[in-house]
Amino acid sequence: MIPIYKPLIEDEEVNAVSKVVRSGWVSSKGKELKVFEDHFSKYIGRKAGVSTSSGTTALHLALAALGIRKGDEVVAPDFTFVSPVNAVIYQNAEPVLVDAEYETFGADPDKIKEAISKRTKAVVVAHMYGNAARIDEIKEITEDKGVYLIEDCAESIGAKYNGKMVGSRGIISCFSFYGNKIITTGEGGMCLTDDYEIGEKLSTLRDHGMKPEKRYWHDEVGFNYRMTNMQAALGLAQLKKIDQIIARKRKIAAQYQELLSNRLEVQSDPPNQESVFWLYSVLSKSGTVRERILRELEKNDIESRRFFHPVHTMPPYRNFRFISQKRKVSNDISRRGFNLPSYPGISQEELTLVSETVNRIV
Repeated sequence: MIPIYKPLIEDEEVNAVSKVVRSGWVSSKGKELKVFEDHFSKYIGRKAGVSTSSGTTALHLALAALGIRKGDEVVAPDFTFVSPVNAVIYQNAEPVLVDAEYETFGADPDKIKEAISKRTKAVVVAHMYGNAARIDEIKEITEDKGVYLIEDCAESIGAKYNGKMVGSRGIISCFSFYGNKIITTGEGGMCLTDDYEIGEKLSTLRDHGMKPEKRYWHDEVGFNYRMTNMQAALGLAQLKKIDQIIARKRKIAAQYQELLSNRLEVQSDPPNQESVFWLYSVLSKSGTVRERILRELEKNDIESRRFFHPVHTMPPYRNFRFISQKRKVSNDISRRGFNLPSYPGISQEELTLVSETVNRIV
């Protein structure tokens, strides 16, 4: 089978993890953790990093550290994996869902502006499928309205908008290092910020609410959202080759753009952006065509994925406010969109086979 994704794990990663295992520092203490936090923060261009057990826990931690609570509204994308919306609900706040736009797959800035009310405390922006949302425009809106901006960068580590990394604008930016992300720690995530007080709050809440200067004393209820030292060792080894991985991902995207039928809408760099093309994304002419393509890929042992379901269409989220276009963009791209194999190790022969299989149906 040609898989949709698999991480680039080489001897350097294996040796780094083995070294930590042999040292005995396998849990949430060890020098690799601090080094990984510092190096990843520097890569994105932030001052402080707090590693977490997943991208979802990073989002929850961010909202908790900012004091989001019952009675608050948080503007969140409708077209996304559900983590940012669930994190709002974990805090007993109310998500207000915002429709997507075609060029970036991110939330539409005009609809974000429309969604903000007197109860709004934060906007969570998800950068989708390796692209960046129009984050500079969104940041301007949040500053004008006096609300927090949180970036969910899980799918777009290393992507750039107007020459700056995603994750460099929000009061807190959140990342995922799940096995199919640009770099991986297996599971794991991180919160980044330039505010050291917020960084300390994130760190305290991550560790059960326990103050580092007074162990086993808790002034507030926290969480166990810690990353292990083994994961950090893997992350450090991955971080050393992140530019190599991104360059390979961009080359794969360029090859798909050349090979796939011009009757498909294929993913390319949106205006003012450098995408990292996380899972290479395509829009077919219709949902029917999409389903025929996916069936044919499966017959040929080629793994693919449908786009995410719009959040507002799923049972737990149907009663939340949804700010949409006249034509609901999130519905349309969800119905027509799919992802193709684009892992760094995919061969030219495999890329050609995938493209020919898709084109045969189109």
